[in-house]
Amino acid sequence: MVDLIIPMLIAFVMIYALIKGVDAYNGFVKGAKGALPLMASLLPYMIAMFVAVELFRNSGLSTYLCRFLAPVFEFIGVPAELCELTLIRPFSSNAGYVVLRGIFDTYGVDSYIGKCASVIMGSSDTIFYVSSIYFASTKVKKTLLTIPIALLCNVACCVLACFCCRFI
Repeated sequence: MVDLIIPMLIAFVMIYALIKGVDAYNGFVKGAKGALPLMASLLPYMIAMFVAVELFRNSGLSTYLCRFLAPVFEFIGVPAELCELTLIRPFSSNAGYVVLRGIFDTYGVDSYIGKCASVIMGSSDTIFYVSSIYFASTKVKKTLLTIPIALLCNVACCVLACFCCRFI
């Protein structure tokens, strides 16, 4: 049944368009044509984020920052082993998954740290990536409090994730 969801959705859209008298194919082509300039304008922001994350990890800065911030993380209830994940996740979900895989390999998926890492990955987002793409596409210039509030929410998410995982 699950394999039929996408074909049924496509059939529903085509039937609905037929009933409404809309040319679905031309609408799709028009939408795809409009997406190309948007993707071209967003590409530099995406490349900048990918390069920044790779430089952060490969330069060793993430390791030094994690050592420095480990006591702070322990104080707020987040295990120090999750420091790199909580620092990388706001920048890139792919890099976050690489760190998550390392956590699973080291501590196991059923460990407290593995569970916390899973919940953190599922309940947080790539703040800088989403913000750069969104603000670039909407031309919003006044973003003063957006990033700090999003980062504060991300930290709260990590603390709450670790707190909830203590009872699982």
